[in-house]
Amino acid sequence: MADKYLLKVTSGPSYDPATHQTVQVNTSNSTHVTSPICDVNLSVRIQNYHGLPRNSPTTSPYFSHPPPHTRPIQHRLLSPPKIPIPGPSLLFGNDFDRPIRDRLPPGFGTALKIVKWGIDPGLDGDVYSDTPYLYGNALSSINVLRVGEKADKVEDLEEVLEEGGDGDGEEWRKSHDVPDSADARKKHFLMHGKTEEWEWEEGRVYKADFFNTYLDFNSFSLKLPGFSLSVLPYLGGEDHLRYVLKNKDTDEVLFVVVFTLLHKEDVEKEEAESGTAAKAEQPDQDGEDRHEEEENFEPRAEDLD
Repeated sequence: MADKYLLKVTSGPSYDPATHQTVQVNTSNSTHVTSPICDVNLSVRIQNYHGLPRNSPTTSPYFSHPPPHTRPIQHRLLSPPKIPIPGPSLLFGNDFDRPIRDRLPPGFGTALKIVKWGIDPGLDGDVYSDTPYLYGNALSSINVLRVGEKADKVEDLEEVLEEGGDGDGEEWRKSHDVPDSADARKKHFLMHGKTEEWEWEEGRVYKADFFNTYLDFNSFSLKLPGFSLSVLPYLGGEDHLRYVLKNKDTDEVLFVVVFTLLHKEDVEKEEAESGTAAKAEQPDQDGEDRHEEEENFEPRAEDLD
């Protein structure tokens, strides 16, 4: 059933789809998102990706690294905030514009309890309300957090991101008694009062990775310890899952990333009508596979002896 759908990933500075751009999944091209609060370079990687754009690589060199860099879904953000943001205020998670309670499969409540118990104890929300949401504080929800120095912008993305700091960012972490390891840092900020000791400083570069360990976009299912739940029978065309980073005090959005599920036949019909389905360009990113037997293979200088 999963082969009847295609995934599309978009991102923007607000909930309005008109402000979004398509994310180039599994490529070295980051997506730049500008909002009044921050500038973000965003990268999304999905193992065994089959979606849009059509020429997207199915994997990334990122997944060849040792754990935890083998998670099936990963997105990265790098940003110097334009304004200071209190530690308790910055939330990361999922929200929806309409009720989803009638679309939730049996067993979803149990699955959610497993996520909150074993994956993100700081997760909080209400999926049965008219405007469902599941948020966690960014300090305890983000999987890898690296504190950098103050700078106007970030030039590029590191292939492998490790917990810690760069330059005076490492000393800044120590001065705030933030543990060195990611697991210890997340537990630290689940303790009462600890997020109040942190401020996301204006102009300081923060690098972060978020791994989705329980969503499988190939089978569109929740896979948890001792528990697997397919959500496909409850989804329709253009259903989406939205991740948002926001300031809870002002309700301002820093950025959103939207994973939209599309009917494959609808996409193919639209492509046929627009004449874009005949030929998909092969990806031209460093480190991606190229094969001479491919129809559109064109030799490069480095291919010649």
